Amino acid sequence: MKISVILPTINEEKGIGPTLDAIDKKAFKKRNWELEILIVDGNSTDKTQEIARQKGAKVIVEQRKGYGRAYKTGMPQATGDIIVTGDADATYPFDHIHTYVKKLIDENLDFITTDRFAKLHHGSMSVKHYFGNTVLNWTMRLLFLINVHDSQSGMWIFRKKALEQIQPIESFNDGMPFSEEIKIEMFTHKKIRSKEIPSMLRAREGDVKIESFSDGIKNLKFLFLKRVRK
Repeated sequence: MKISVILPTINEEKGIGPTLDAIDKKAFKKRNWELEILIVDGNSTDKTQEIARQKGAKVIVEQRKGYGRAYKTGMPQATGDIIVTGDADATYPFDHIHTYVKKLIDENLDFITTDRFAKLHHGSMSVKHYFGNTVLNWTMRLLFLINVHDSQSGMWIFRKKALEQIQPIESFNDGMPFSEEIKIEMFTHKKIRSKEIPSMLRAREGDVKIESFSDGIKNLKFLFLKRVRK
């Protein structure tokens, strides 16, 4: 079994090291799982790429900007049977991903998304960000009738072959709406076994990249447009 971890980055020199160090490589080795780490970097000007390579990651430079664009570039290049995603700012529990992968396998699931709201650490989410997420969560649940409480979570664990059953990866949104779009595609597909599990969110390392208001409006508009098209 091979596991590919994909991280989109841009100027994350403070967070990339702790993020990669958190992965419990001994737990992977104990289970005879091969580990591949792919960094899809938006041409960082700091030491992100250098640190990532020092930690054993393969760095793919993607000049085109966008959160979704990074995954659209990285996912086809992943060689693992299972893909794990997340941010490179030390907010997601990469020290737990081996247990998430085991859950995917043991429960014969195809796609897992994580609920950050199950355990928000101090300083992990501003009040404005929390409110915006809540609006987006309810909107997605009402429009698509799927039982997901964290529509914006960026940590997913899924079988790569599941990508073959949904819309072509290149047709996904290039920006932040990619996160909600992949959940919609996975959870509404009748043959894909999807589940949301409780997780956590820690305070980030480095500067905040998300523009809460503008990104929130884009995500909200996308949900309505996606509903009309689907």
